Amino acid sequence: MFSLFNLFVIIFIFFVSYSAWKSKSLNLSGSIGAVVVGLSIYIGFSWEGLVILGCFFGSSSYVSKYKAKLKSSILNIIEKGEQRDIFQVAANGGVAALMGISTLLFPSYHEVFLIGFCVSLASATSDTWASEVGTLSSRDPRMLFTLRRVPKGTSGAISSLGTFAGLIGAIFISIFSVLLFSMSAYLIFFITCMGFLGNIFDTILGQTIQNKYYCPLCKKITEKQIHCFTKGEKINKYSFLNNDSVNFLSIAFTTIFAILISLYI
Repeated sequence: MFSLFNLFVIIFIFFVSYSAWKSKSLNLSGSIGAVVVGLSIYIGFSWEGLVILGCFFGSSSYVSKYKAKLKSSILNIIEKGEQRDIFQVAANGGVAALMGISTLLFPSYHEVFLIGFCVSLASATSDTWASEVGTLSSRDPRMLFTLRRVPKGTSGAISSLGTFAGLIGAIFISIFSVLLFSMSAYLIFFITCMGFLGNIFDTILGQTIQNKYYCPLCKKITEKQIHCFTKGEKINKYSFLNNDSVNFLSIAFTTIFAILISLYI
């Protein structure tokens, strides 16, 4: 039944999305995507789900803007800037939104989809914190498999600081999830592990099948196909995904894995 409270929440979702657009955390398409994600999560997990979404988006926006001047050097490497568009919103919040819709379609599996929802945002938060905080490391990161040092911002690279931040991000979401949804305390450990696993998946996919290009002019490896007004040379001919696709797939894989495990917990 539609209530005055529901109307208030819907207005609130539109207001927050509009504010994010005005503050340039999201562009217009990203703001529209945020409305869709917010409504989908509210349908499935009520206001508590929106609080968890807010924990992800608010903390991620903060770490993205924190010491932004020190991160300016990586803008030449990453494909997109600080403003998130609809593809980035879908990459990070799309799986959470699907969990909300799935709860509506299959209400008997609500608890399972709830765990999947929490894991999806723990994974998104872990990856975002690792990426943003890791760029503040005093040393260049290393590629996961080869351990070769590469410039900050390179997909598939890890640092001690970024890894620790990713773990804290997963813990952050898991604690709020368990408290808000009154879940068993052991799920703090489970959601944390699954969320951090999503971060690892993202790193593996980022190193192996994410598109990277070599710029013949500045000699840099970047996610941008066009760099220095020149078309770059693809590093790995078998790569085929951009960063948004890698984010979505890593979160989706982790969420499905967590759901399958939770069916037997």
